[in-house]
Parts: sequence; C-alpha cells; structure tokens
Amino acid sequence: MLVLFESPAGYAVFKLLDEKKLAKVEDLYENFSTPEAASQVVKLKQFEKFEDTTEALAAATALIEGKMGKGLKKVLKKIVAKDAHAELAVADARLGNVIKDKLNLQCVHNSAIQELMRGIRAQFESLAPGIPSKELTAMTLGLAHSLSRYKLKFSPDKVDTMIVQAISLLDDLDKELNNYIMRCREWYGWHFPEMGKIVQDNLAFAKTVKLLGDKTNSATMDFSSILTEDLEEQVKAAAEISMGTEVSTEDIENITYLCDQVIEMTEYRTQLYDYLKNRMQAIGPNLTALVGELVGARLIAHAGSLMNLAKHPASTVQILGAEKALFRALKARKDTPKYGLIYHASLVGQSNAKNKGKIARMLAAKCSLAVRYDALGEDGSAEVGLEARAKLEARLRQLEESGSRAISGTGKGRAKFDKYRNKSEVIQYDASMDSTLPSGGKKRKFNDDDEGAAPKKIKTAEEEGPDEATIKAEEESGMAEEETKQEPTTPSSEKKKKKKKKKEKQEEEA
Repeated sequence: MLVLFESPAGYAVFKLLDEKKLAKVEDLYENFSTPEAASQVVKLKQFEKFEDTTEALAAATALIEGKMGKGLKKVLKKIVAKDAHAELAVADARLGNVIKDKLNLQCVHNSAIQELMRGIRAQFESLAPGIPSKELTAMTLGLAHSLSRYKLKFSPDKVDTMIVQAISLLDDLDKELNNYIMRCREWYGWHFPEMGKIVQDNLAFAKTVKLLGDKTNSATMDFSSILTEDLEEQVKAAAEISMGTEVSTEDIENITYLCDQVIEMTEYRTQLYDYLKNRMQAIGPNLTALVGELVGARLIAHAGSLMNLAKHPASTVQILGAEKALFRALKARKDTPKYGLIYHASLVGQSNAKNKGKIARMLAAKCSLAVRYDALGEDGSAEVGLEARAKLEARLRQLEESGSRAISGTGKGRAKFDKYRNKSEVIQYDASMDSTLPSGGKKRKFNDDDEGAAPKKIKTAEEEGPDEATIKAEEESGMAEEETKQEPTTPSSEKKKKKKKKKEKQEEEA
C-alpha cells in the first residue's frame, strides 16, 4: 500500500512496509515513537518539492476544496506507471474519490489511515532526510501565513478591525475621563471651590491641582507653564479669600494621584486619536475627507467593517446609529429620523435647522460612493472625497442663499403649500350651465291681431280638465304681471316724476 502525504515542502509518497500494523489502531502511535521505529513502518518512495510559496498555496487550496492540482496529478501519474495495482491511502475522502475517477486508482481512507498520517507528520523530518529542519519550518510558516490570508481574505493595507477597536476605546476613554474629571473637581472643590470656575480646561485644572496642592501655597507657586498670566492672577487672588474647608495632607495626596491618572489618560487619548487618524487616512481617505476621522470610524464600527459599510445603501448610511428611533417611529406611525451618526459631521453641523435633513441625505449619498471607492478601489487617493465635499459645500451655500426650495429645483414645495392652505372662497354651482339651449329674450304679450302668429293649440276637454276657464284666466293674469315686472325702469324717468311732484306741491302751497 502507498501513502500520499501532503507537507508544506511538497508531496511525499511513502510505502507501507507492514500492512498488518494497521489492524491495531490503538498501538499504532508506538511505532512512530522514534525515528528508527518509524523507518520500519513506512519508507519514502518519491518526493515532489514545491518551487515556491505560491505553488504551495495553490496546492493547499486545491486540497482544502477537494480538488486535484497539477503537481499532484503529475506525481500520481508516475505512481500509476510504476505500481498500477497498488492501493493509495489518502487523508481526505473527497480527494480519494477524485483520484479514483480520474486516474482509476484505488484509494483508502479510514481511522487507521488518519492515525498513520499523524505518525508520519510527527517523524517527517527523519523520514524525508533531503529537507533541512530550518527550511521546513520556514516553509510551514510561510504557507500558514499565505493560507490564512487567502481563507480570511486578509488585506494588510485595509485592516478595519484596528479602527473598530480604536474608536471603541476612544469612546470609553472619553467616558472615563469625564468621570475622573468630575470626581477631581468635586473632591478638590471642598478645599478650593473658586478654582473650578476660573480654570475651565480639564487638563489644565488637573495640572494646576497637582502643582498647587494646598491652596495656601499659591503665593509662592509659578503657574506660567500651565496657565496664562490673567488666569494665574485670578487663581492667586481667589486662593487668598477662598471659602473652602481645610483638608489633610493625606487627602491632598489622593487628589494628586487622581490628577496623575487624568493627565496620563489625556495624553494616551491624544496618542490614540493620532493613531486613529493615520489609520483612517490609510483605509478610508475619501470617507475621511467627507465626514472626518471620528464620524467615519464610528460608521465603520457600527457597520462592523469597511466592506459591510460599502454594501449599505445611502438611506441606511444616513440613519446608522438611530435604529431605535427608527423602529419606534415606525411602530408609532410617526416621522422617521432624518440622520444618525452622520449628524456629527461638520457639513451637517454648519447648515441651518431646516436644511439639516436635506444636507444629511446628500452627504449620505456621497458617503456611500466614497466608501465603495475606498473598499473596492485600489487607488489610495482622496480625490473623490475632496471633490464631493467641495460640491456639497457649494450646494450648502446655494441652499442658504436662495432658501430651502432651491435644493429640489421643482415646484413640490409650492404645490404642497397650496394643497394644505386654508381656502376661504366659496364657489356656488351655476345651474344654468347645464342647458345648452340659448337663453330666451323678454316675454311679450300675445295679441290676436299679430300677423304671422302661430295659432294656439286647442286642447280637448279630456286634456284640459273641468276648470278650463279658470286655468286660462289665471294664465292671462300671470302673463300680465310678468310683463309689468319686466318693464325697464330707468333712474332718469323716476327723477322726472319726482321733480313734477315737487313742482305740483309747491304750486298748491303758493
């Protein structure tokens, strides 16, 4: 039986000298306890060495996927030419099936073969004497690194895991620093409360407390390296009239230790921010140019990786970090949030309150393109991000100058305003518009003497009914009333009548 063994240095084919030893799997490891004992179980028949790490990686990748590479195929053809009827022991059952189909070579794979492979691996240096120990170690290490990079899709230029950890640590440091500074100010405030209002900077406050100690030492202290001349005079003047209580030396020592922690953490935070800034410039230069280092790092950390962020659409990038508010709004059927982490970008902060949502939407669209360029592109320049930022700044200025409706370029805003505007006009329906016939003129009185008048139809007794005379009299009286109503009365005729009446009255009185 032949044994196929894959090593980082190349393919090795061993011949099993005694097949009966495979029957006792539990005692098989004892046969490989020493190099001498291993040489009595298997013997090296052929060894095909890899030329470089690339070939070794290709062979290892093919074996992982259950395929037969070119080098392995070449080795097995030589074996088939020499020992056509020998069985071949393999470590992978899938590889054995492929070899059996293509080369018609009987392959064996079971628990005994696995134990045999483990023993050969333990004594491989002695069984393959042509390879030095240092060279084999270097080949193993190189193949391990290459294989891990291939399997994990590792890119040394774009390690976003470092950014995720750095921004998380930076946020934790900010929280701890705020707690430490608050404790320091409250603790030292019992002794010198006036100093907290004079020195506003946290780092300067911690250094001043560490240098000053007891407030009675302020007269002899020099704060020029920490504070300005104005602040130094204010601190010394306030120390002389301070209303704080007296504290012991032990209290001052503990406060000083706390100040040391604040100073060290502040210095480390500065170093961490510089490191994060450099990593963001290397991994996402276009995203950094658009939203800055901190916002870009928080977006990557929230998405999980740079590639995951590149897969998100612009609408998702816009509301990353506001998931709770989004689902709360959807559940309550209210307006959804306009922005999440992107709100802290400088472009959104510069805009007015009414334009923040629109700027956030445009910025998210540009960020989505910039992240895809950073994640999938090979060019490490920030030209795309800088160009997009310049366009957004110009659009923001245009928006602030011309008003909020200039951003869309359509009449949607005006139409919406007209739609919801309260209209007080009441328009009545004109029933005369239903008729298509021309409106008739004034009615005239019917005379029997008129020539060309159409003869009036005489109704029968059955059609007219019993009261025909009364109905005709009513019709004639109604027509006369309508004619009197329709006679035009001009204002000039009425004035003449009034004047005549006035003259008659005057003549009667005279």
